[in-house]
Amino acid sequence: MKISVEQIKELREMTLSSVGHCKKALEETKGDIKKAAEFLRKQGLEIAAKRQSRIAREGRIETYIHHGNKVGALIEVNCESDFVAKNDDFIKFTKDLAMQITATSPLYIKKEDVPAEVVEHEKNKEEFYKNHCLLEQPFVKDPSMSINDYLGSIVAKIGENIVVRRFMRYKVGE
Repeated sequence: MKISVEQIKELREMTLSSVGHCKKALEETKGDIKKAAEFLRKQGLEIAAKRQSRIAREGRIETYIHHGNKVGALIEVNCESDFVAKNDDFIKFTKDLAMQITATSPLYIKKEDVPAEVVEHEKNKEEFYKNHCLLEQPFVKDPSMSINDYLGSIVAKIGENIVVRRFMRYKVGE
C-alpha cells in the first residue's frame, strides 16, 4: 500500500513521532491512522519501559502561571543529557506538564506513590488514580491520551529516559 505524505504529516501532528516512525506505523496498519497512532503509543511505552533503568540526572525546572496570577505550578523533569534538556520537544513537554498540574491539581506523580491507606477506602481505585495521579490523567490538550502516553511518545521520539521527578502547585489562599 502506498502511504501518502499527507497521512504521514497527519499522524506526525497527532503523535509527535518522527517521520520514519510514522511511515513504519502506517505501513504496519495498512494506512489506518487511528490504528497507527495506537501502534506508536504502544511502541513508545515499550521504549520508555526499556529506558527506565537508565539514570536521568539532567533536565529542567519549568513553571506555569495561569492568567490572573492566582494559580501556578513548578515542576522538575529529568532526562539523561543536557542536550535533550534544551530540545524543543522536551521543553514543550515540560511546559504542558506544568499547565496540566495547574489545571488538574494532581496529588501524586504515579500510582505507586499513593500510600496504601489512602486508596484502601476508595470504591473505584482506577478513578481515584485518574483524578489524583499525574501520569494517569487524561492530557488536557488531548483527552484521548493520558500523560503517561504523552511521556511514552516523547521518550520514543527523543530516545532518552525521561522522569517526572517532582512538582508543586500553588494557589493564592491555599
